[in-house]
Amino acid sequence: MKKAALIVVTVLILALVVHRIDQITRAKMSRGAKAPGSVDISQAAPDVTFKDLSGGTVPLAQYRGKVVLVNFWATWCDPCRREIPWLIEMQQKYASRGFTVLGVAMDEEGKSVVEPYLQTERFTVNGKPDQAINYPIVLGDDEIADKFGGLIGYPTSVLISPDGRQARRIDGLISYDEMAHAIESLLR
Repeated sequence: MKKAALIVVTVLILALVVHRIDQITRAKMSRGAKAPGSVDISQAAPDVTFKDLSGGTVPLAQYRGKVVLVNFWATWCDPCRREIPWLIEMQQKYASRGFTVLGVAMDEEGKSVVEPYLQTERFTVNGKPDQAINYPIVLGDDEIADKFGGLIGYPTSVLISPDGRQARRIDGLISYDEMAHAIESLLR
């Protein structure tokens, strides 16, 4: 009998705790909290500074006035490798109009794996083989990723408008047509 009472009391306490957690979570979400990985399009892009492969600094602010696609990727990521030809094509197509892709390599090993990858990997873009990545590559880490709302996985891309606002976020493989449309709308 004591065992049954103990089980009932434990279940009631757990139910109360779960109910209270649910109430707290709902209250926070109703105050405008965002789900992890979401982007508020009225939010300014974070004030971040990346490291380039030569050890220099690259502040995101230096791209102010351009449309920038910040693309978090890794050398070992298959979906990232699949979208790189599209990013090369977008860079070729829109760079003269004030657009750039900024590739943020998130490999834990950093430069030691990213630099050889960039030197050796080639991609087929629009039927043309042997195309190298033609956009700037910088090194990222979890601290930088957190400033963009955190990453669920790779690739993750954030499109930034010329006035420095986050306009769009894509978690996972981008859709070329959707992204091209979004870029063109910001370049007008």
